[in-house]
Amino acid sequence: MAAATAAGAAAAAAAVSLIACYLLLHKSRPNLPWVPTVRFSRARNRRARRRGLVEAIGNTPLIRINSLSDATGCEILGKAEFLNPGGSVKDRVAVKIIEEALESGDLVYGGTVSEGSAGSTAISLATVAPAYGCRCHVVIPDDAAIEKSQIIEALGATVERVRPVSITHRDHFVNIARRRALEANKLAAAQRESNEKQINGLSHVGSEMMDDKLTAMQRESNKMQNNDPAHVSTEIPHCGRCDVISDSKGVFFADQFENLANYRAHYEWTGPEIWKQTKGNLHAFVAAAGTGGTIAGVSRYLKEKNRSIKCFLMDPPGSGLFNKVTRGVMYTKEEAEGKRLKNPFDTITEGIGINRVTKNFMMAELDGAYRGSDREAVEMSRFLLRNDGLFVGSSSAMNCVGAVRVAQDLGPGHTIVTILCDSGMRHLSKFFNEQYLADHGLTPTATGLEFLDK
Repeated sequence: MAAATAAGAAAAAAAVSLIACYLLLHKSRPNLPWVPTVRFSRARNRRARRRGLVEAIGNTPLIRINSLSDATGCEILGKAEFLNPGGSVKDRVAVKIIEEALESGDLVYGGTVSEGSAGSTAISLATVAPAYGCRCHVVIPDDAAIEKSQIIEALGATVERVRPVSITHRDHFVNIARRRALEANKLAAAQRESNEKQINGLSHVGSEMMDDKLTAMQRESNKMQNNDPAHVSTEIPHCGRCDVISDSKGVFFADQFENLANYRAHYEWTGPEIWKQTKGNLHAFVAAAGTGGTIAGVSRYLKEKNRSIKCFLMDPPGSGLFNKVTRGVMYTKEEAEGKRLKNPFDTITEGIGINRVTKNFMMAELDGAYRGSDREAVEMSRFLLRNDGLFVGSSSAMNCVGAVRVAQDLGPGHTIVTILCDSGMRHLSKFFNEQYLADHGLTPTATGLEFLDK
């Protein structure tokens, strides 16, 4: 009798399981219960993913720039972001943007990340995206160094080179990237609708089959209640499995300028590293801004740790941020007089300078700003190469100009940190091309730091 009771309980449990499967089928239409649902677990998956390439991003060394430190009497330290796997500080941003998008569901495994970038962010996204099972599409201005688009293509991303225009123009590279994402998502939505119609048909057939299986299971249960153990089965009925995969997974627009994941990458990651590496013993931080994420995240974090730390912007020619920080307006004197250049970004530096305030930049906590020139950036890059063996790109050189300016104002005995964003390897066709520099009247001539004399 006891055996019969146990067997009856097992059969009843099996019946309950089958009923639950049946209800799930009807409740989840048009999704079939045997279609696997993949969710991106923040804790489990992030740890698993970061065991690969992504784990190597961050924890970059904070190196003493000997030549600048000795010349100023300050400790000038550069965060060597060019040592990240993707070669720049933007690796951190790519990781944060992709992880947050996966967690929110805006990006799915197998989907595509679209971005408008002057180069570094695009390279980082193309580097990092495959580590998350995603692809990358990049829209890049055609005046960016050609090697940048070559690197992106070599990494497997698709590249669209477009002419540089104002951000207010519909064909600005950022706006095109956003539009490509919208177009792709409309196509993906149409594909999903088509798939759902097919699924609904399969669901109707599956429901009829489930009704038959449920009836048979109920008969088995009734037999057990009549003490007939010969028909007992403890195997849960197999509902079957059908992988219904859409042809298109959609496209996520990274939106590095306005996506605050950019800022958070540096507030939660770069800033704490600088604080730890200096043991909190620093007096100032200085950096240029493009999207504004780096200077915003680092400055806000450092200010929260110690309000006496001074944070400064270093702005290249043609950018309006210097005026925004120092005067509260975005335009220059020339612009106010109606003499604005046709191309406001009259600079050979890449990835820095902008004439609008982004959501990321709005998070910055700054004490002031400096303005640099192309000549200062060019001369600084050659000075660092000759004296420190540092082969850095245009934005890194501009940051170092800013570090010296801050050191000159603060005086000897202070510790100043800046960002070495990327190396000179992706600036060979322009910033390190002697003919290009000669054509722009920027042939380097300095033997020391006399180009920074006040």
